Formats: sequence, C-alpha cells, structure tokens
Amino acid sequence: INRAAEADGAPPIIFDTFVDKEIRGIIALSKGFTIDIFASFLAPLEKELQTESHYTVGKSRGIATDPVYQNRIEAVHYALESDDGGIRSNYDKADLILLGVSRSGKTPTCLYMALQYGVYAANYPLTEEDLEHNRLPPAVQRYRDKLFGLTIEAERLSTIRDERKANSRYASLHRCEDEVRMAQALFRRYRIPMLNTTRFSIEEIATRIIAQAGIDRRVSSY
Repeated sequence: INRAAEADGAPPIIFDTFVDKEIRGIIALSKGFTIDIFASFLAPLEKELQTESHYTVGKSRGIATDPVYQNRIEAVHYALESDDGGIRSNYDKADLILLGVSRSGKTPTCLYMALQYGVYAANYPLTEEDLEHNRLPPAVQRYRDKLFGLTIEAERLSTIRDERKANSRYASLHRCEDEVRMAQALFRRYRIPMLNTTRFSIEEIATRIIAQAGIDRRVSSY
C-alpha cells in the first residue's frame, strides 16, 4: 500500500473487511485512505445493542460442512442429471417428478426447488406420442405418487416457443392448444395434481408445488 502511494503520488483507497483486529490496526497505519467496513457498521450496532460482536476468521466457510447445504448442492446435481427425461434409472431417489409439455417451466422449477429447498426433482417432457395415446410414459408409470403436472395457457406457450423456434409448427398456436388440451386430459385421467404456470413466477410455482405435494423443505440455517 505504501509503495503504491509513493509511486502514484496519491493514497490508494482501501475497503477493509479484515476480521483480525491486529491486521486492521496495521492497515489503518498505512498511507492509504482506509474505509473500515466493520467499524462503519458494526461499531454503531454494538453501541445500540449494548453488546460486543465476536469476530471469527473463516466463519462463513462453515457453510460447506453444513449437511443441509450439501444436500441442496447434491439436489442441484440431481436436477441437472435428470433434466428433460435424462438419467431415468435414479427416479427412485426423486422427491418429485414434474410432467409437462415442452417449455412449460419444468427445468427452472426443478433447479429452483433443488437450490432453495434441497428437493430432489426430476422432470419428464410429454411427447406427441404420449399425448396422442393419452398414456403415461413407461419411464414414470412406477412413480405415480411422485408425479406432478405443469400446464400453461396455449397463447403464452406459443409466445415462448416462438422465441426459440420462430414460425415453426412447434410454436404454432394450434399445436400448442392441442398439446395443452391433451396434457390436461392425461393429468385428469391419472389423477395427477397439476398447476397452471402461466401467471406465476418460478418462485411461486415452486412454493405452490411443494405445499400442494406436501414435500418437506430442507432449508439450511445459513
């Protein structure tokens, strides 16, 4: 810091977040302009709360050893591996398997539930063949109690798909109307709970699914 001050002819600006008070004292004696983050915010809080804060070096890194945190990271890996009908041999491990037509919000919802709540969520896309025959895909037939359907308004679905494949049959309103109608019929036939995602954010979708499915949230204390 001192060498930089001499070389530049101006004091360096320092944002100090050191926990060790001895190191902070040394930095304060340098030729830099020091902004002590802890002193700026913690000292007034200590005075107001009439208690002294206990600094602990490396405390924030303790999250890596938290089993709930670790579970959430593993849940994210699971969601990625199982995305869009991926590795199906591990469906036994799933807390939830989302079904829905393409672009109905399955992937971001699975990832959000994994990261925020440690929920092991897989998702399976309903194909034209599945829908036309009004039958559950063989890969998920054994897991009826884990299934949850996502549906969406056809107009919104068409808009989303058009951004991906403009002016395609995939994005046509007629095709989207057919897929949504057949998906809902499939959910009703097998009594699969469903949620219309059209007007909800991913956070709201995830919260509603977890509440409706009765899944425990594995939330870390950090």
